[in-house]
Amino acid sequence: MIHGNVTGLKPSQLKALERIANRRVPVGEVVTAELARYLTERSFEIGRQLGIIVDRQGTVRYVIVGDDREIVIPDLSSYALGRSGLRGLRCIHTHLKGEPLSQDDLTDLALLRLDLMMVLTVGQQGLPGKVHYAHLLPPNPEGKSVEVLSAPSIYALDLEAATFFRSLDEELERKMAETIDLADTREKAILISVSQQGRQQVEDSLDELAELARTADVLVVDRVMQRPRQLNPKYLMGEGKIKEVVIAALQQGATLLVFDQDLSPTQVRSLSAITDLKVVDRSQLILDIFARRAHTLDGKVQVELAQLKYILPRLTGKGTAFSRLMGGIGGRGPGETKLEIDRRRIRDRISRLEKQLQNLEKGRRQRRQRRIRTDVPIVSIVGYTNAGKSTLLNALTQSQVLTEDLLFATLDTATRRLRFPMEREVIITDTVGFIRHLPKSLMGAFKATLEELEDADLLLHVVDLSNPRFEEQMAAVEKILTDLELHRIPRLLVFNKIDLVPEEEVPPLCRRFEAIPVSARDRATFMPLLHELERRFWPDSGGTP
Repeated sequence: MIHGNVTGLKPSQLKALERIANRRVPVGEVVTAELARYLTERSFEIGRQLGIIVDRQGTVRYVIVGDDREIVIPDLSSYALGRSGLRGLRCIHTHLKGEPLSQDDLTDLALLRLDLMMVLTVGQQGLPGKVHYAHLLPPNPEGKSVEVLSAPSIYALDLEAATFFRSLDEELERKMAETIDLADTREKAILISVSQQGRQQVEDSLDELAELARTADVLVVDRVMQRPRQLNPKYLMGEGKIKEVVIAALQQGATLLVFDQDLSPTQVRSLSAITDLKVVDRSQLILDIFARRAHTLDGKVQVELAQLKYILPRLTGKGTAFSRLMGGIGGRGPGETKLEIDRRRIRDRISRLEKQLQNLEKGRRQRRQRRIRTDVPIVSIVGYTNAGKSTLLNALTQSQVLTEDLLFATLDTATRRLRFPMEREVIITDTVGFIRHLPKSLMGAFKATLEELEDADLLLHVVDLSNPRFEEQMAAVEKILTDLELHRIPRLLVFNKIDLVPEEEVPPLCRRFEAIPVSARDRATFMPLLHELERRFWPDSGGTP
């Protein structure tokens, strides 16, 4: 297959290039002297660099025609990486001016995980001159990632290809196994933040992204933080930096790049053109968690709708930007709606889901109206994700709502009754946790929850007091409530997990924020909270639970 700049070539020259594609290289050789000479002579004749991509069986997979300065290697993502992280392909190409391997050559070697990158310099009358070649190195104390070597000519090259590639595979795999459990089937990710905010804010946000990754069952192998003066509209970070990150990811066996910032469709496509690693952003990671956590029909419909609306604008261009996300993170949820489905079918699916959602909303509305008619007070528990809301609901009502030490462990709304003396009761609703920087595109997935909040007589704002950033989390929840125009509903602040905070620190913090302290794991701490609920709803009762 001929790839590249063939404009202006004569039919006889094209025929000569096609003959290269029919050659086979013996398994024990990188390239034969005869084929090397044929390449340099043809390159000299047409005044352009020529290259070939050869697999380990010696088959020429591509013949590449460049210009006088470079070749452009075609997309090799269909050739999977092996356990060693190598692709099983080598690139041999010509340089017309006798120059050695360029920085672009070495970058392509690392980015594409080639077995070998070789340059044949073109001498007088097109004869092969000096040979330069490079291969990747396993992690080493010197920090070298590439070994660059040379030979005075192709005839003096002493390299037994099959033995060399086998040894390189074994060494790379051995070193990778020392740092990564190859038996661990979880996705392995590098977290990336590109922001102009302060360092502490960026680190806090990355910590939260790491928690989201853990919730999505992703193993984080590294974190990268960049605070540029100006954001790159194409890649978010600089092209050189993203290539460094991709190379580091491949060296560490990562399969996924997770950006803390939302990526535009153009940025997703540009990043996917650089690497065949999966690229997702914060929104897509959250959607993936939603897809795992939604169990009711309401929840599933809302999440699928949010996913489709997120994917739709990213289906432009050549249509491969998301093809690498199939399966695993970013590929969960509406299984049939992958890239091969066109925009029209996705719009039709969105339309059907919206109609289904309207019918489900009618049912929810009727249930809420029945609750309101009974004149029973409604309390909605709100708070930052993983603040202990579901644990508190379980303990108060002695029920069994799912609780885990994960972000968004509860996505579906849960409603329970809390009984008081004298035949009185309140309805308590547990809601999905909030999170900082929640994109507006995801608010639709909260719709059922938000409708429940609108009917509440009281919002129980639960805060994880043991979290060092609890004040920022409180502010994030307050901002979302204000944005949703729910600030008019009375609120009661509850500081949870007091058992994880030094005892002497709790009373001053409660006085400062006018909060009630509880430990959701210790029912003995609930009396002040129950007393306050009774005082608020039945002020004439004397205030004794």
